[in-house]
Amino acid sequence: MENPRVSYSLVIGEYFVLLDTIIMKKTLIIGLVVVVGIVGLMLWGQSVQTKAEPQPSGEIRSLSAPETAYNFGAISMRDGTVEHIFIVTNSSEKDIEIKRVFTSCMCTAAYIESANEEKGPFGMEGMGYIPPADETIKAGESRAVRVVFDPNAHGPAGVGAIDRLVYLTDVSGNAFQFEITAVVTP
Repeated sequence: MENPRVSYSLVIGEYFVLLDTIIMKKTLIIGLVVVVGIVGLMLWGQSVQTKAEPQPSGEIRSLSAPETAYNFGAISMRDGTVEHIFIVTNSSEKDIEIKRVFTSCMCTAAYIESANEEKGPFGMEGMGYIPPADETIKAGESRAVRVVFDPNAHGPAGVGAIDRLVYLTDVSGNAFQFEITAVVTP
């Protein structure tokens, strides 16, 4: 006759082996689910990530301006927005199609003004909708580019020297650039 203690020991031993196998399988399944989930999130994140707009690739040599940079000097946050108008001229014999206008910072907006129309505001890429410029500057014609700077856009952290850019880009991705500078005071 078998010793009942031995058979119980075998049953208990087999139970623990079976339990250990189940725990290992669950751990393996949970690990696989976590890995698949992480890979899935990475792929999803890549697919919804907005593609960065290409930066201007060259210079629009056919455009000219009497000034391309303006220094506001010291401006107070108390006084609110400041603006400056740049004049840009198509000095070539061909029409130039300006596709996009954008700024280097959300605190700056630009507008294209012709004799009978104003387009804009054009702001920083990635900070909301920027309308297409779709502005044709015929040979010999000029446009006003009004640049508006808001010294309060960054709050108290915005005190100090600023340097902002405005880009006009053509259908080929070439750009013409304006620059504003200032020293923001409280």
